[in-house]
Amino acid sequence: MEDVVGALGGFRGVRAELLVALKKSQPLTAHELGEQFGLTANALRRHLKALEEDGLVRFLREVRGVGAPVYAYSLSPSGEALFPRSYLKVLATALDALRAQAGDAGVEAVLEAEWMRLADEAIPVLETLPLNERVALVAELLTAKGYMAEPVTTPTLTLRIHNCAMREIAERFPEACAVEAKFVERLLGVPLVRNAHRRDGCGRCEYGVSGHLLAVQQEQA
Repeated sequence: MEDVVGALGGFRGVRAELLVALKKSQPLTAHELGEQFGLTANALRRHLKALEEDGLVRFLREVRGVGAPVYAYSLSPSGEALFPRSYLKVLATALDALRAQAGDAGVEAVLEAEWMRLADEAIPVLETLPLNERVALVAELLTAKGYMAEPVTTPTLTLRIHNCAMREIAERFPEACAVEAKFVERLLGVPLVRNAHRRDGCGRCEYGVSGHLLAVQQEQA
């Protein structure tokens, strides 16, 4: 960990170690971080606040099972940028080799398996919520993965993704975009309509939640 900490743009001590801890496992609450560091949550919040003010850390409301929502911390895009992203090159090389052996279907199957694993972990919580809350929570989940997602409620329910954490992969493997759409549909449990796509030159990706659109049309009829 010391080598990684030493490379974090001059950050040292607890704040550098917090960045590394969040990089390894995020999002995390102040209480969870406190257990790792052997400090109280209140003692860490001062450091987390400083990192937030530097634009490196953010916190989001997260539903975890039964009980009130918690506030969990994750790295912002600027925080993520402190860490090398060479793994994308490694992944691209591995997918190139897989495509040579198993074709496009093999690439899609591998990408889909990972996304569906994440979906299976989140669905037990999501399926208990109304649709608008599911969209909001999916946006938080994607944002924690570096996607900068947000829900938009008017004129119809929409999920906007401002940053693609896998953009380099998606540019070489279009299957990644198709799998992402399947993942979001599985989480929400309703069909989606892709209204905007970064690969088509748009500034963001955008999914219209067609289940909500149908409900609005029925109310207006």
